[in-house]
Amino acid sequence: MVASLESSSEVQVDYHEIQPVEPFDFPWKNEDFYNAFPESFLQIPCELKPPDPGVLEKDYDLIIMAYQVWYLTPSIPINSFLISDAAKKILAGKPVVTLIACRNMWIQAQEKMKQLLANVDANLVGNIALVDRHINNISVITIAQWMLSGKKTRYLGIFPKPGVADRDIDNAVRFGPPILASLLQNDYRNLQDKLLALDAVKVSPYLALTDERGNILFGKWANFIIKKGDKHSAKRKKWIKVFKIYLLFAIWVIAPIVFIVFLLTYLPSIGKIRKDKKYYSSVNQKV
Repeated sequence: MVASLESSSEVQVDYHEIQPVEPFDFPWKNEDFYNAFPESFLQIPCELKPPDPGVLEKDYDLIIMAYQVWYLTPSIPINSFLISDAAKKILAGKPVVTLIACRNMWIQAQEKMKQLLANVDANLVGNIALVDRHINNISVITIAQWMLSGKKTRYLGIFPKPGVADRDIDNAVRFGPPILASLLQNDYRNLQDKLLALDAVKVSPYLALTDERGNILFGKWANFIIKKGDKHSAKRKKWIKVFKIYLLFAIWVIAPIVFIVFLLTYLPSIGKIRKDKKYYSSVNQKV
């Protein structure tokens, strides 16, 4: 996506990888994957390695912030960075384009990201969401296999490859020219509209509803489990196993019920659905 920026003689591109002091190993171990839930959802930070001094000293014209979604929330490393002093120094007053890579539910995570950016006085000017395009239950199976095995292959030889499709990753280069044009003109007022014209974001009303309901339930679970001790606590680990069972139940039982309710209420809710789609496609923040 940044190829257009790197090829411009007027632009210098720097990269900064956010690195936790205690890394989150990939592939995940099953227990670690679920045990990361409370801190992830509650946005409890981890300790990070400090940025290179050169990054802190520069006055950037644009920040492109790529992040993953963990449990309907920006990942622990990105959350941790955005509440750090380094983030305040780098991002204050700067335009930011967010680039999301996730399974399929990113809307509430982006709402949290909007608040995190606002907290450091950054200006969100664009958003791109790259997602797994396969149906919800198929992507649940394939993403779990990838996260726990580290192999981005066709599970059992019959399922599609997990995660964002290679063609979508390759085609993300199309977002570079409008970003470059806005950067050179120092004018980001219509950037999101230009990105939307290139299908940067597609809002699924059903997944938006599932995401919203999921955040309510995850909030109850996360606040309950976090009180059971740190990640090494035997009592907490017991409840993490219960949460895992609940999560599977929610995916395979509750989510289909939500879909049925969504279909039954679609026509009476069409006005709200259209309004929500327009809002979630934008870079605006609710007040």
